[in-house]
Amino acid sequence: MKTLEQSEAVETTPLSGDDSFVESKTSDKSLQMRILDPVNDPGWDHVVALHRDAGCFYTSAWAKVLHQTYNHQPFYLQFFRRRRLAALVPLMEVRSLFTGRRGVCLPFSDTCEPLIFDPEAVGLVRDHLVRFAQERRWKHLEIRGGKFFQGAPGSATKFYGHTLDLRSGAEALISRFDGPVRRAIRKANKSGLTVEVSNTRKAMLDFYLLHIRTRRRHGLPPQPLPFFLNIAEEIMKADLGFVALAKNRTVPVAAAVFFYSGEAALFKFGASDERSHELRGNNLVMWEGIKGLCEKGVRTLHFGRTSFDNDGLRRFKLGWDTEEETIDYFRLDPSGRQCLPPAQSQDSGLHKKVFGRLPLMFNRLAGSMIYPHLD
Repeated sequence: MKTLEQSEAVETTPLSGDDSFVESKTSDKSLQMRILDPVNDPGWDHVVALHRDAGCFYTSAWAKVLHQTYNHQPFYLQFFRRRRLAALVPLMEVRSLFTGRRGVCLPFSDTCEPLIFDPEAVGLVRDHLVRFAQERRWKHLEIRGGKFFQGAPGSATKFYGHTLDLRSGAEALISRFDGPVRRAIRKANKSGLTVEVSNTRKAMLDFYLLHIRTRRRHGLPPQPLPFFLNIAEEIMKADLGFVALAKNRTVPVAAAVFFYSGEAALFKFGASDERSHELRGNNLVMWEGIKGLCEKGVRTLHFGRTSFDNDGLRRFKLGWDTEEETIDYFRLDPSGRQCLPPAQSQDSGLHKKVFGRLPLMFNRLAGSMIYPHLD
């Protein structure tokens, strides 16, 4: 175990367990930090499970997905105060010649705020994070969700979040859904669609074929296939997720991917074949997923983040009797003194027109080239 004075540089090599350790000696305000690598250290999952708000994004399985797909380097931080656990902060270092080098908590994760055990230590944890970001020479540090940087002037980006309380059970839930949602579920059932709930690689491949069609329809490239295969390998095999797949006879027409850990679940991806939208498969896979989560004893389902300008998706999620919140993404500048303002979009819509017309094969190729530089 290495012990350094607070003013000295933090050991930044991502070692396992006690091998990376820094202590701040300020009497009762002492704070210690360990760096863990959840890709190789199974101890992370035991620690993170101590916090009630730790969902699937906090698990080592999700860390492996991100690392194996994009080679992002994990720096998962444990903070202690008076030898008691004070906070857990999972970070990935994203390196790119085009988009820079930064720390994110966590890439491709809708919301993943630091897990606080000791509220009185929040200020000290923030100070350590800023110093760690400076040591790593990150252009910024991004925290997704929560009020960790509540005192900062503004946030990088704002999203809507929607959460459904599952504790009343499926039968009680459906009576509270909006009328259009209930009618869509009835129509899908009458249309003869069948739904398979599975955690197999084959189910993920069926989802992916719908996903690439959906992304092109929205004028966006899809995430690369290895990303979804790694989800199947690390998330699905570990019983942390499943695919709800709707079929018209034998042809997949809609799919939804759910993650879950402990008592919390997340609707992570949805996709469909636009040629069969009138069958309402999207509503049916969501409903079957909700029923499956209720059977597993899951208490809450988060519907993922929604952009402020996506009114259609927001209305869809509100129709399921969800509670709406605002998710703040805080992007701290290198000095640690202020949050960077939202990036000003210069988007003309041209890229959506291009990706919306590309053949699926070239859209997939574009995604495999672009996403390693994003987060």
